[in-house]
Amino acid sequence: MKTAKRLSDLKVMSVDLLQEELLKLKKEQFNLRFQRATGQLENTARVTEVRKDIARIKTLQRSKTAAVSA
Repeated sequence: MKTAKRLSDLKVMSVDLLQEELLKLKKEQFNLRFQRATGQLENTARVTEVRKDIARIKTLQRSKTAAVSA
């Protein structure tokens, strides 16, 4: 079972790695939504974890690109 990414782990990632992780999480989010729609989802809390991880990554990406351009 996958766990939520820690913020400290995400902070050390490069922008490219964050983008990779974001794509992976979006695919997982799609699969989770599909499982929920078909009634096959067992761990409903994972949907929330993935959504929050996506938000964390987007926030870090935005702050890293702002720091580079400033």
